[in-house]
Amino acid sequence: MIRMSSRRSALTMGAAAAAMALGAGFAGQAMAQEAGPTVLGEVVVTAQKRLENINDVPVSVTAMGGEKLDVIRSSGGDIRVLSSRAPSLTLESSFGRTFPRPYIRGLGNTDFDLNASQPVSFVYDDVVLESPILKGFPLFDIDQVEVLRGPQGTLFGRNTPAGVLKFDSAKPGQTFGGYAQASYATYGTTNLEGAVSGPIVPDVLAGRISALYQHRDDWIDNTFTHQDNATGGYDEYALRGQLLYTPNSQFSALANVHYMHLDGTPQIFRANIIQKGTNDFVPGFDPEKIAQDAQTRSFQKVEAKGANLKLTYDLGGPVLTSITGYEAVTALSHGDIDGGFGAVFAPPSGPGLIPFPSESADGMPYHAQWSEELRLAGQRDALSYTVGAFYFFEDVKIDSFDYNTLAGGAQDGYAYQHQKTTSWALFGNADYKLTPQWTVGGGLRYSNDKKDFLAQRLVSPFGAPPTPVLRANPNSDDVSFNLNTTYALSDTANLYARIAKGYRAPSIQGRLLFGDTISVATKETLMSYEAGYKADLFDRRVRLDADVFYYRVNDLQLTAVGGGANFNRLINARHATGYGFEFNGEAQPVEHLLLTAGLSYNHTEIDDPNLVTQPCGGGCTVLDPAGAVPGTVNIDGNSLPNAPRWIANLTARYAIPYGEGEFFVFTDWAYRSKINFFLYNSVEFTDDHLLEGGLRLGYRAAGGKWEAALFGRNITDDRSLEGGIDFNNLTGFINDPRTIGVEVKTTF
Repeated sequence: MIRMSSRRSALTMGAAAAAMALGAGFAGQAMAQEAGPTVLGEVVVTAQKRLENINDVPVSVTAMGGEKLDVIRSSGGDIRVLSSRAPSLTLESSFGRTFPRPYIRGLGNTDFDLNASQPVSFVYDDVVLESPILKGFPLFDIDQVEVLRGPQGTLFGRNTPAGVLKFDSAKPGQTFGGYAQASYATYGTTNLEGAVSGPIVPDVLAGRISALYQHRDDWIDNTFTHQDNATGGYDEYALRGQLLYTPNSQFSALANVHYMHLDGTPQIFRANIIQKGTNDFVPGFDPEKIAQDAQTRSFQKVEAKGANLKLTYDLGGPVLTSITGYEAVTALSHGDIDGGFGAVFAPPSGPGLIPFPSESADGMPYHAQWSEELRLAGQRDALSYTVGAFYFFEDVKIDSFDYNTLAGGAQDGYAYQHQKTTSWALFGNADYKLTPQWTVGGGLRYSNDKKDFLAQRLVSPFGAPPTPVLRANPNSDDVSFNLNTTYALSDTANLYARIAKGYRAPSIQGRLLFGDTISVATKETLMSYEAGYKADLFDRRVRLDADVFYYRVNDLQLTAVGGGANFNRLINARHATGYGFEFNGEAQPVEHLLLTAGLSYNHTEIDDPNLVTQPCGGGCTVLDPAGAVPGTVNIDGNSLPNAPRWIANLTARYAIPYGEGEFFVFTDWAYRSKINFFLYNSVEFTDDHLLEGGLRLGYRAAGGKWEAALFGRNITDDRSLEGGIDFNNLTGFINDPRTIGVEVKTTF
C-alpha cells in the first residue's frame, strides 16, 4: 500500500506514565529526572478507582502523559493520535475529527450511525461519555490517559467488554502556576494552548482555567470546481474551568465545567482511489486534490458542553465519593459520500465509475445525558474494598438527510430517530492480602439497561412512501465479575492472573433513509482470561510488563455497514474469539537517554458457520464464499474489522546538557499491520500497514521554564487507506499528510 500523513504540533517534556501489558513505557520520564539520572520514577494509575503503583494492578493497563502525549498531539492531532501508541489500541473515524471509533484487542464497532454503541468506553474526569460524538472532545491540559484493556464491567460499568479509555485533566492546586504554548506548521496548522492554576482562598479554594484553539487552512484543491484550497481545514476551540474546595482534611468538592466548538470539514471521501484488484492507490493519486460536485456544501459543526461535581468525604477510614455528571452535544455533518461528481447516467462524471450520486447529512439536534456514581472505599487490615451504585440516563434525537446532488443539492430524503436510555448498577470490588507476597481479589456488578426507541422515514430519496413510526424497547440485565490474583516475586516484580466477564447492552440500528426496518442486536457477553508479569529491573533503570490473553464473545454485536443495498443493520455473531500477547518496556540505560517500546499481537476470528452479510456494491473483488442467501457471502472465520494482528511503537529521547538547560532530540514511531475495513474479505478494502513517525529537535531551559522546538509529524509522508465506502464504487479515505512546524512553550 502507498501512504501519507499525520498532524499538528505540541510540545512539552518531562514525561510520564506507563503500564502493564502495553505501555508502562512512557511513564517515568518526568519523574525519572527527579529521582535520578538513570532511575525510572513510579507510575501511579487509578485503574481500580484508587491510587496504585501500576505494577501492583492486576489488569493490563497503559498510562500516557507528559512529553509523549504532547508530542503525538503535535500538528493539531485529535484523539485519534492515540491509535497504535499503545499495544492493542487503534482508533479511526469516517467522520473526521469527531466520532472516533476505538478498538481494543480487535473489539470495536464500525457503525457510523450517531446512535452507535461501542464496546470501548470513554471515561473523562470520572464521567462516562456514551455518545460517540462526545468521545471526540479534544485532548488538552491532560494529566494522564489510561488504556484499560479487557472487560472492565465491574468498576466502570456498562458497555465495556473491550476496555476503557480513561482521561484525567490536570487539577487545581494551591501553588500558582501554569503554561502557555503556541505552534505553527504546514497548511497553516496553528495550536494555541494554556492553563492557569492557583489559590483563590489560600488552603480552602483553588481554581484552574485551561483553553485550546486549533486551526488548519483548507489545503485540498477541487479539480471539478477549479477551486484551490477548497476543503480540509478546521477551527476548533475548547475551554475548561475547575474549582477545588477543601475546607478541611475530611471533605473536598471539585467542580468542572467544559465546552468545545468545532467548525470544520467532514471526512474527505475520494471516489475510486483504489486500483481494482489491489489495495494500492490508483496511478497518479494526489492527496491534495479531489473532484467533487457536492463539496461546496460540505461542512461539520459540533458543539459540546458539560459539568460535573465530585464530592469526597473521609468518614474516618472509609471514603465516600459522589460524582454527578451532565453532558450535552449537538452536531451536524454534511458530506459528499460518493466522493466524485456526476453519474454514469448524468455525464460528465468521475473520477472513475460513479453509478449514482450520494450526498447526505447526519445531525444530532438534541442530546443530554445525566450520570451519578456513589461509592464507598476503604481498607481494614488486609482487606481493601469498593462498593457503590451507578445511574445513567441519556436522551438523544438524530436526523438523517439525503440530497439530490444533480438538482443543486435539494433535500429529497429525511428520517429521524429518538432514543431514551436508562441504566443502573450495583457493584463491589475487593482485594485481600493473604500473605505479604500473595493478594487475591474480585468484583461483582449487576447492571440493568432499558431503551425506548422510535424512528420514522418521512421522505424517501427513491419515492417510497413514509414508514410508520417504528419502535423498539429492548431491556436486559447481567452480572459481570472479575477474579484476580497477584504474587510478588520480589519488591519490584509481580505475576498476576485475571478472569473477567464483560457485558454490553442491546443495541438498536434505526437508519431508515434507505430501508424500511430497524434492527436490534441482543446483549453481548465476553469471558476473558489474562496472565502477566510486571517488573522494575536493574535498579529501576528498566521497566517492563508483558501479558498473554484469550477471550470468547457470545452474541457479538456487529454492524453490517453499507454493502450493495447501502443499508446498515445489526447482527449478532454466535461467537468470536481472540488471543494474543502484549509487551511494553522502558529503559534509561545511560544518563540523558530514554527508550520506550511497545508490541502486541492480536488474532481475532468470527465463529458462526451460518453468519452471512451482503458484500460491496462498488465492484470490489470479494474473497469469501457465497452464502446460503442469494447476494450474500459467508463470513465465518474472518477476522474482525479494523483489527490488525501487529501493533508496535517506539520512542527515543536523548538530551545534551548545555548551559543551564539542554538540547534534545525526540523521535516516535507507530506501526500497525494489515486491516480489513468490513466484515467480508475483499482485495480492495484493506490496507497493508501504516507506519507514522515523528521527530522533534529543540532546546529546553532549566526547570522547563521555556522551550523551543522544530517538529515533524508523519515525517516519511506515509500514505495509507484508513477506511472505505463500499456501496457505490471504490471510494476510500486516507490518513493525514506530513506536517513540519515550530513550537514554543513557557511554564510558570
